[in-house]
Amino acid sequence: MNMAQNIAAGLDRILTMEVVRVTERAAVAAARLRGRGDEKAADQVAVDAMRQELNRLAIKGTVVIGEGERDEAPMLYIGEEVGTGKGPAVDIALDPLEGTTICAKNLPNALAVIAIAEKGSLLFAPDVYMDKIAIGPGYAEGIIDIDARPAENIANLAKAKGVAVSDITACILDRPRHTKLIDAVRATGAAIRLIGDGDVAGVIHTTDPDETGIDIYLGTGGAPEGVLAAAALRCTGGQMQGRLILDTPEKVARAEKMGISDPKRVYRAQDMARGDVLFAATGVTDGNLLDGVKFGRTFITTHTIVLRSSSRTVREIKARHQDLEKF
Repeated sequence: MNMAQNIAAGLDRILTMEVVRVTERAAVAAARLRGRGDEKAADQVAVDAMRQELNRLAIKGTVVIGEGERDEAPMLYIGEEVGTGKGPAVDIALDPLEGTTICAKNLPNALAVIAIAEKGSLLFAPDVYMDKIAIGPGYAEGIIDIDARPAENIANLAKAKGVAVSDITACILDRPRHTKLIDAVRATGAAIRLIGDGDVAGVIHTTDPDETGIDIYLGTGGAPEGVLAAAALRCTGGQMQGRLILDTPEKVARAEKMGISDPKRVYRAQDMARGDVLFAATGVTDGNLLDGVKFGRTFITTHTIVLRSSSRTVREIKARHQDLEKF
């Protein structure tokens, strides 16, 4: 067995159930503060819980997508080492609470999210905007193109799906910067699902349009969230393209420090998350794909999906936790 096989086997052993515990802990911690109106507090408890659980894993983990750069975040910052240090060397992308505003307002689709890959496999993305387009699995390569007009992408997707354009639904972040994009999509006759936050969830929803009702994701959002979403799409066979928006000299310099030499490069999902990738997400609030955490008098229930790229395995785990001490 070569080194890559050893690493992959180690990832599989650790992440089938161990990574579930990481996102479960973060989700439960954040869920206790749902609807309280305090985004920072909800994010902080999720960060604390995720870091504590990560440090129990038998990995030599390096955070490549986290809570910010070293001088911006006290923990789970980019470059931080986590785990016991006694297992395989891995890259980690994470968002302990994807959708802090969503959680604070108790709105749908807040998640605790993590992706783990072989060392050197995840894109080091600066905290800037990224232009994105994504669709789910089952389509030939080249159906979407980040440089094509929205009408062209939607028409191509409808043709490939064998439906009318009016049967396509696009997910777009509800932001003033997307006014022209929203108008262009509506002009085609396609429907739009506007979301207030939850960029990662928006992309993931394209992986199961029969369940979520979302066929394509369009627009600009955070680059770190783009890497996390790409990890999920790598595991399901979906397609994604992203381009960093480096519109100031300071952003270009930050990107160069992180190893990005071509500021105009279009990244595909397989460029942002290479090799064997595992992805897990636990619902914090109820959503289109995952149920939120439920607090019973004597138990807590969680709903998690775990994905692996090498096998295209999708595991859905609904857990009932009766040992409340662990939380």
